[in-house]
Amino acid sequence: MQMALRIIDALVGPSDDGKRLDSFLAGVEGCPSRSACAKLVEEGAVTINGTSASSKSERVVLGDRIQVTLPEQQGTAGPLRPNPDIVLDVRYEDDWLLVISKQAGLVCHPSPGHVDDTLANALVAHCGYDHLGMLQGEERPGIVHRLDMDTSGLMLAAKDDETQKALQDLIRMRVLDRRYVTLVHGYVAPDEGTITTGIARSTRDRLRMTVSDDPLAREAITTFRTLERFEAGRRDEGYSLLECHLYTGRTHQIRVHMRHIAHPCVGDQLYGRGHYQDNLCLDRQFLHSWHVAFDHPVTGERISLADALPADLREALVSLDGRSMGRTPAGEELCSQLLGL
Repeated sequence: MQMALRIIDALVGPSDDGKRLDSFLAGVEGCPSRSACAKLVEEGAVTINGTSASSKSERVVLGDRIQVTLPEQQGTAGPLRPNPDIVLDVRYEDDWLLVISKQAGLVCHPSPGHVDDTLANALVAHCGYDHLGMLQGEERPGIVHRLDMDTSGLMLAAKDDETQKALQDLIRMRVLDRRYVTLVHGYVAPDEGTITTGIARSTRDRLRMTVSDDPLAREAITTFRTLERFEAGRRDEGYSLLECHLYTGRTHQIRVHMRHIAHPCVGDQLYGRGHYQDNLCLDRQFLHSWHVAFDHPVTGERISLADALPADLREALVSLDGRSMGRTPAGEELCSQLLGL
């Protein structure tokens, strides 16, 4: 049986005059990633004015008519169904990696109850299986590190095994800078601190992790800076806004550490406490991956990205405006960025 093909036609406009061919194609609706487009050029699937393109670095000229021949289905060479209906909020992308802002409610990879509706399905649709790292297995294509389903914000994905390993090595060496912001219950007195514990799976509830001194527990290190404190209202004990810096990446690490110091994340359904109103009407944890920074493993370029709070967390924080006890110097530096001001 012959594979169904589809043809994409594109005309080079004034804004694209002089661009590299692979860069131009990556910006054409319906075309895959830049690295995938480069491979299409190598395979002879791209023509310029009816003649096969000679190189991915060839420069297009105003008025050129580009034609790309694509298989009807991209990214079907693995067990996951591509799901192009899942919106990927891509904040950075090149031939080797992506940084995306994951929305709350999106699971990173298939698990019981989540088969075709995960970030992995979206990555397959966006890049294709042939252009994602497979070190974590075919059901976790491209995944470098994970965020909990109801945690939002920045995370990395890799387009090949070498880049995936290099990024994971940066995490292991603790030089990939990952910072989160969380709103917690209660008054956090220190302006900064470090939490170092072991973390293991709970023996009472397999869905939960817990602080443990078991020799098999994995070391977990979280540092935090207090950004702003909010006085107690009639029904609660107040709140504190923290920036947390992960030096390790254990499952539920920040949520477990916040509970351990008796300041659980607001809205946390697994480790938190309080009524719906005490959680500022949030039905998910106030936890957002707001900043990543690292040296690109291929180009050496310093990549630094920030992601303001999504609407639900911003509204919860703004609802406390009248109760602020003041921002710390760190808060004065960061809060306007977090609120997108």
